[in-house]
Amino acid sequence: MAKQDRAIRTRRAILEAAAIVFEKQGFQAATITDILKVAGVTKGALYFHFQSKEALAHGVLNEQGSGPALPPQPVKLQELIDSGSVLAHRLRTDHLVRASIRLTLDQQATGLDRSGPFRHWSEVNVEVLTLAQQRGELMPNVVISDTAELYVGAFAGLQMMSQTLSDYQDLSHRHSVLQRHVMSSIAVPSVLAALDFSEDRGARLTAELEDAAVAECEAAAV
Repeated sequence: MAKQDRAIRTRRAILEAAAIVFEKQGFQAATITDILKVAGVTKGALYFHFQSKEALAHGVLNEQGSGPALPPQPVKLQELIDSGSVLAHRLRTDHLVRASIRLTLDQQATGLDRSGPFRHWSEVNVEVLTLAQQRGELMPNVVISDTAELYVGAFAGLQMMSQTLSDYQDLSHRHSVLQRHVMSSIAVPSVLAALDFSEDRGARLTAELEDAAVAECEAAAV
């Protein structure tokens, strides 16, 4: 078990080092040597977990969809808001997520398949919107696939604008504005009135998940 824990910690350290280098230099300019220097591990340890720079990049890209599952909500459209709220919060607080977003949008990352996060978030949105439609939460004219992709593209643009203008400090506000505008055009009035667009919702949900994880660990240790 100790060996397995050590391997998990080493893999995480390598991913975090790669995130730092990718975020600072971009995929094309980053080198394995740069990542090794930041990670403080041997080349053998790195290649045990990741066989190439591309594999490392995909490991960082996958961080966008990592983390514990968000709690289900009585109103499914609230779950769509919540996933974006938590991602906006993580962009402010987690350099792995920031590096993942940068890689996703890095036009210079030739040879790297960056479609994964776009497809992942679109699929997540389609799933939630489909359930919302089945529950009668959506206006009859809503095209689910188009709405799902609109959210992904709009969030990508908003986070770029927020990074440039405020280093992500206003991203939660921009995300709240986006949700209010889109939801007003897709949600039936009774559902719209029940939605929580609070700018601090992502931080609150993240804190609740962290508290739940701590409580679970403490219970397991007893």
